[in-house]
Amino acid sequence: MQNGGANGSWTPEQAVQWQAAQGMTPEQAAQWQAAQGMTPEQAAQWQAMRNAASGQPAQWQAAQGMTPEQAAQWQAMQGAAVGQTGPWQAVTPEQAAQWQAAQAGMWQPPGGSQAAAQGMSEEQWAQWQAAQLGMSPQQMLEWQALQKAKAAVKAKKERKQQRKEKRRNRSRLARTLEALAIALVVVGGALFFLNDMQGSRATTAVIESGTLGTIYRGDAMIVRNETVYNDEGVQSIEYKAQEGSVVYRGDVVCYVYSTGYSTKEMKTLQDYRDQIKDYQQTLLAGETAYDQKMTRLETEVVQRGLEVRSLVQGSRGNLINQESILATAIDQRQKYFRSKYSSDMRLNRLFDDEETQQQRIDSWIKQRAATQESIISFYTDGYEAALTPDRFQSYTPAEVRAMFGGQKPEVASSERGKTDIYRLVKKNNYAVLMLIRNSVWTPVEGTAYKLKLEQFANTTVDAQVLSYTRASGELLLRLAVIGDVTPVLYMRTCQAELGEYADGLLVPAGAIYTQNEQKGVVRINQDGTQVFIPVDIVSTQGDKVFISAIQTGILSQGQTVRLFR
Repeated sequence: MQNGGANGSWTPEQAVQWQAAQGMTPEQAAQWQAAQGMTPEQAAQWQAMRNAASGQPAQWQAAQGMTPEQAAQWQAMQGAAVGQTGPWQAVTPEQAAQWQAAQAGMWQPPGGSQAAAQGMSEEQWAQWQAAQLGMSPQQMLEWQALQKAKAAVKAKKERKQQRKEKRRNRSRLARTLEALAIALVVVGGALFFLNDMQGSRATTAVIESGTLGTIYRGDAMIVRNETVYNDEGVQSIEYKAQEGSVVYRGDVVCYVYSTGYSTKEMKTLQDYRDQIKDYQQTLLAGETAYDQKMTRLETEVVQRGLEVRSLVQGSRGNLINQESILATAIDQRQKYFRSKYSSDMRLNRLFDDEETQQQRIDSWIKQRAATQESIISFYTDGYEAALTPDRFQSYTPAEVRAMFGGQKPEVASSERGKTDIYRLVKKNNYAVLMLIRNSVWTPVEGTAYKLKLEQFANTTVDAQVLSYTRASGELLLRLAVIGDVTPVLYMRTCQAELGEYADGLLVPAGAIYTQNEQKGVVRINQDGTQVFIPVDIVSTQGDKVFISAIQTGILSQGQTVRLFR
């Protein structure tokens, strides 16, 4: 039941007013209260409930959710229940809301249930409520059960939502803790890695530059652009040019002495010269007048002779040029001396004997001079006439294999019996004949490949495929090399490697380190700090690894990396 006042009790003045409104004396009110099983306070509350039905019909109807017809029926029932048809009593909206809650079974008065507050059983209370709302007692019970079921469903939904919210909060917390744990592991691992690297002094290595590619191995023969000079009846050679030097057109490279020449002829020539010298000394000693020109020429010869001696003993200068100057000084002195004593018959006879002997010797000595700017070499191998730029592309794989095995090609009949004296080799460009056994590779003509020639010192050059022939189980490649011929000046046959090479960085296998499933190297900077550089492994050859940095330009030849084993 609804309280009458704000605190659930009536003042004496309110009780007197209530009694007057009921048309009862105090004694009648007390009797009525006793008959109802109510205390005066409960009676006051009940009366306030009745007053709520009369003071503000519109507000009360809206609060109850009734139509005007339902409200009229309820008023009639109220009048019948208490025997009162007087005017509606005033009630506040708050009191009307409290009464409505009591009707819906949602309000409990202090001290017990609604039925107990009325002095009724639960069944009687339900009948009374049904009468108040125009329902049968059974409908009222069903209505109450429905309201309780709705309240239970609502409470269940609220509990379920609370559980979801708790699980969501727990899930967020779990993810946060998991991320924190991962971060701690990574940081811990990085700290361990850095501490490990900063620990004991580690061994290191230097990044090298290497070459990698598809390799084809075979036998090679070098073809140079060279010309051999030979002669018949060669007895000996006096070399004037230096082996392997560059000579120019007109430079004397050597003197060739033919058959029939002997040292005896040179001894005879030297004897004539010694006689001329002794007789000249005799003539000079018999001079009574001072000859200034003769003195000057004599002094010039002596001075040039001393300069040659100084160069021979180790002084710096050009000995060949100095010898030429000395020879000129001697020749000038001899000419003057011969003209001065041209009337002396003995001296003239000695000069004639020297000249005749020199002409005889010259008939056996041939002077050789360079015909073009080239590198000169006095070593030949017998393949020069066959392996020339004009002929090398005509050979078959079998013919090249035979030459590689030591079989020299036939020479023209006109060249038979001649002795090779020297060869002049053009400085730039040469060719290579390369044989590859059992190869199914088809090269591309005009394409440049890396060619590695292996001998005393390996040489790697770019070689362009001019043509190729496949026969007898071998592939013959004809290659052109643009470059200096000096590295192959004395090379004719060798082992060779041909391939599509690519330059790369080379490190020991022990320099590869794996961090977080990524392979890389640890670069040591100049200040001693160590940095992990991710790399791709291009190839592994023995204990060496070709690498390529994922970030271009971060690694280079000459940098220092750490070794881990």
